[in-house]
Order: sequence, then C-alpha cells, then structure tokens
Amino acid sequence: MIRKNSASLAAIAMLASVSEAAAGGRALECYEPIHRPALYDTVYEDVMVSPGGQVVDYDAPIFGTYQSVDLIAPPRVTYETVPAVTRTIYHTVKVDDGGYAWEWRVIHGRKVLCKVWRKARYVRVAETVVVQPERVRRVFQPAEYEAVAHEVLVRPQQVRIREIPPSYGTVARRVVVREGSTSWRRVHIPRHCPD
Repeated sequence: MIRKNSASLAAIAMLASVSEAAAGGRALECYEPIHRPALYDTVYEDVMVSPGGQVVDYDAPIFGTYQSVDLIAPPRVTYETVPAVTRTIYHTVKVDDGGYAWEWRVIHGRKVLCKVWRKARYVRVAETVVVQPERVRRVFQPAEYEAVAHEVLVRPQQVRIREIPPSYGTVARRVVVREGSTSWRRVHIPRHCPD
C-alpha cells in the first residue's frame, strides 16, 4: 500500500478502536502497523584534501673575495728644505793695544800719579760660520702599492618555484538508500477481529 492509504487506514483503525472502546461495539476490521526501518549504505568518495599550489624557495647570493695589489699613490716628486750647516770657530782678538798710561796709586799713604806700562790685552772670541748654506732638495717618492681584498658575487640569488599538485583522499559517507516507513496490515484475531 502507499503511505497515504496507510495513514488513512491508521486513522480509521484508531477511530474504530476508540469508538469500540467507547461504545463497546464489535470490531469490523483490525490492522496492525508494520514498521520498515530506513536502509543505509556506506559510499566511498574521492575528495580533494589539498588544492595544491606553489612553493617558492630562495637561495641567498654567494659572495667571495680575492686579493689584488692596487696602486694607492703614484710616483711623485717633492721638495724639502735642508737647513744650513754651521760651525763654531774660535780666534784671539786684541782688545787693548797696551802702552804707557797714567794711573793713580797710593804709595806709603800718599796718593801719587804714576806713569805705567801696560801690555796688550787679548780675548778668545767664538764665531759661527756657515759651512754649507740652506738649500732646497728634490726628493723622488716611488709609487706605493697595497694588497686590497675585493668582494665579488660568485652566485646571484636564485628563486626556485615548485609546483605541488592537489592531493585527494577517499572518505566514507553513510547515505540513505531507503527511507523508513510505516504501513498497515489487516489482521484476524479470533473472537475480536473478523476476516
């Protein structure tokens, strides 16, 4: 029977039982419900677990060094002043010719003017003489070199892109194959429900 008819029969049976219980009348037809449970099944589906994408890897640049001898100053000419060379010499100089002179003397308590003879007088005198005068000297400066370390790029930065494909997995899911239902079946119970 279809579900609509089953519902109608159920309503009729309930009314009949109520009426019989209330009125004490004899049952004309009897029905019993038949329940059919829902039927389930397990289905397996492939679903996307990860959509995939891209992974970017960066490798840093690599630098190295090398040494070279670089010119830091070219050859050049400079000038410098050489001071004068001097020497001290000594010589004797007459400062007094000597000869006769008059001078006062005290002799036996008497002050008398005497004529005296004086010798010539000499002194030693120091004199600085220039042995070599001041001069300007030309000086040649050779080129100057120095070891210098230079940084060079050995490998530039590298970028690598890796493609990651999507991944799939199987999942189980319960589905209803048949809905549960209730139907009515006519029954015969002796002395209560006729055929």
